[in-house]
Amino acid sequence: MLRLLHVLLGLLLVIALLAVGGVLYLRTSLPQLRGELTLAGLSAPVEVLRDRHAIPHIYAQSAEDAYFALGFVHAQDRLWQMEFQRRVAAGRLAEVVGEAALATDKFLRTLSVYHYAERVFDNLSPQAQGVLLAYADGVNAYLRTRRGLLPPEFLILRHQPEPWRPADSLAWLTMMAWDLGGNWDDELLRARLSLRLNNEQLAALWPPYPGDAPIALPDFRALYRELPLDALWAASPKPLPPGAGSNNWVVDGSRSITGMPLLANDPHLSLQAPSLWYLAHLSAPGLNVIGATLPGLPLVILGRTDRIAWGFTNTGPDVQDLFIERLDSEDPGRYQTPDGFEPFTTRREVIRVRDGDEVVLTVRQSRHGPIISDVVGRAAEIAGTDYVLALAWTALREDNLTFQAGLNLNHARNWDEFVAALRDYHAPQQNIVYADIEGNIGFYAPGRVPIRAAGDGLMPVPGWSGEYDWVGFIPFEALPHAFNLEAGVVITANHKIVPDDYPYFLTHDWAEPYRAERITELLAQLERHSLETFARIQADQRSLMAVEFLPLLLAVRPETELARQAIGSLVAWDGTMDRDRAEPLIVAAWYREFTRLVYQDELGELFYDAWEFRPLFIRQVLRQEQGWCDDIRTTALESCEYLAARALELALEQLSRQHGDDLTRWRWGAAHVALNAHAIMTGTPLARLFDLAIANGGDAFTVNAARFSIRGPGFTQTSGATFRALYDLADLDRSLFIHTTGQSGNPLSRFYRHLVEPWRDVQYLPMTTRRTDSEVGALGTLRLLPGR
Repeated sequence: MLRLLHVLLGLLLVIALLAVGGVLYLRTSLPQLRGELTLAGLSAPVEVLRDRHAIPHIYAQSAEDAYFALGFVHAQDRLWQMEFQRRVAAGRLAEVVGEAALATDKFLRTLSVYHYAERVFDNLSPQAQGVLLAYADGVNAYLRTRRGLLPPEFLILRHQPEPWRPADSLAWLTMMAWDLGGNWDDELLRARLSLRLNNEQLAALWPPYPGDAPIALPDFRALYRELPLDALWAASPKPLPPGAGSNNWVVDGSRSITGMPLLANDPHLSLQAPSLWYLAHLSAPGLNVIGATLPGLPLVILGRTDRIAWGFTNTGPDVQDLFIERLDSEDPGRYQTPDGFEPFTTRREVIRVRDGDEVVLTVRQSRHGPIISDVVGRAAEIAGTDYVLALAWTALREDNLTFQAGLNLNHARNWDEFVAALRDYHAPQQNIVYADIEGNIGFYAPGRVPIRAAGDGLMPVPGWSGEYDWVGFIPFEALPHAFNLEAGVVITANHKIVPDDYPYFLTHDWAEPYRAERITELLAQLERHSLETFARIQADQRSLMAVEFLPLLLAVRPETELARQAIGSLVAWDGTMDRDRAEPLIVAAWYREFTRLVYQDELGELFYDAWEFRPLFIRQVLRQEQGWCDDIRTTALESCEYLAARALELALEQLSRQHGDDLTRWRWGAAHVALNAHAIMTGTPLARLFDLAIANGGDAFTVNAARFSIRGPGFTQTSGATFRALYDLADLDRSLFIHTTGQSGNPLSRFYRHLVEPWRDVQYLPMTTRRTDSEVGALGTLRLLPGR
């Protein structure tokens, strides 16, 4: 017996040692943080000091060496993320994950994102080209000199990364523009709905911005019947859903306790693990910039120099149009133009598929853009049709100099240099607020926005007549901008930023004004502000959308004890979407059911694709009704009040099943969990290692934005403030930053998840350019030495 016990203990010891050895072996994938490395490509030594939060502070003797080092540390900490992103942009993800990515690869090859990125590089300034080459050299220096294992994703997928190229960076910059500047799917959805609804109903679903005239929709329904709209919708990747956006605001010294400007920014994008953002500081002669970078790009996208600070929100212009091209009945390789039939420009693409056969794709392009209807799931649905769909998009141009603009912004020292840098900014159009140490504030909304000969981009339009062609872009000087406003404040929150008499068309798709109104309200509560009051504004979770529709819910006559409890709890509720309260959960579930009851019957099988919050539409329904509340599937005449009561009944039944019958134990945060999902591992048994989740408050319309899908089945938060920054121009080293997950992209690192809770609680990291401050508690300094 004793001998058996000794054997068992020995086996347990061996297993433990193997487990420890395995963990230690896997941890060789973590980066080297101290010591020296000799790297070819540097012109002089560089020091990389990682502070106590794993933020790299790069000290170089030239800007090119600083960007080289940024490429090196990006690769150290976020190599898989960079690999995944560039393969998505290039349409080469199927090479790694197999057939599951084939449809996306075909779509991206057809868009020709990488094709344009290679040509954009040739049109950049020598300085911009040099930075991209230096950055690529830095990434590749890491790939050549790394010790130990690659990050876990490479091991799991048995994949080796290729050398980095400048086009990889430029292609991902274009993909960011795709996420932020895409509305072609709304055009496609409206076209599909037009085959079911009349124009009055269709216009009601996309009501005008408050105060604007009703939207006039073209009637091309006969033409749409000839197109494979449903198949195209099913096969194509979508831009970000409505509700994603951003906040920024800036006040001048008259509204600040320091007598100098204060600036706040928080972009609202999809949550992911690792975070979209990576904090960094670059210091070199003529360069001292700190803030949020995007792994894969040698830029500080959001941040400050030692003289200016800036922040972005999405303008949301209509910069994509779908053109219906009419084919030559005798030769489908040609399409009709105002000057007769012309051949498509074609390109052969070969898509390699892991564990599958190669797929050969012929990419066609008309004078308007790529033919995206060629890449629907089943080619047979297109064969024999008389029309195809082309996508025009401002980012698909060889003269897209957006990267060059970002680089010059990192070096700008004043308003004039800031504006000069933005002249090259093309896509996606952003509202960029500005402040400097001289006390100036302003904003500019740079970007290429098309001027149309006719129409306003709401629906796919005939491409053969030239009637709806783009005839130019809004001149840079005419784009929305302001400098040192008399009011001393600028606020942008994706709402309408131009007056009614603005001479150019930007978009019909402004975000609802709830966040802008709440920021305005909170700023007005104090005569002068500080970083602390700005932080409270960024943390605010009062939903003006919930407040608007609360009276309809409170008017419901409860029929059950649970309904009476629910209505009773809402009477004193102020609309704050607190994660520890039940009221936000009740209202969210009720509003979801109410919207479904209002327009599911009219939309039928297309309802799920069109199902969004649509508060401006619901507001219009409640004011005018127009028959939307009547269920066309019944003989009774239902009212909006009846639907409100029925929605509460359905919502409470659902919540009782999920959270029990004791309403006092319900919590919004139990259902509304911020999920930072890993792009590959989520939904797999390894998701618990890679995904990062935390209970959260807010909704899509709170300043502290926390969007969930109205389509359910739950209330998981899928987008929000992925980065927050506060800048004090009286002392820029007091500036504060945070992002969603952690600096590392390796789940074996303690810095993979160290920011999740501080982010949720709207806490911040101090980020200073003073080296003595960064050295306190630093993780170490890595010296990069030039070599051959």
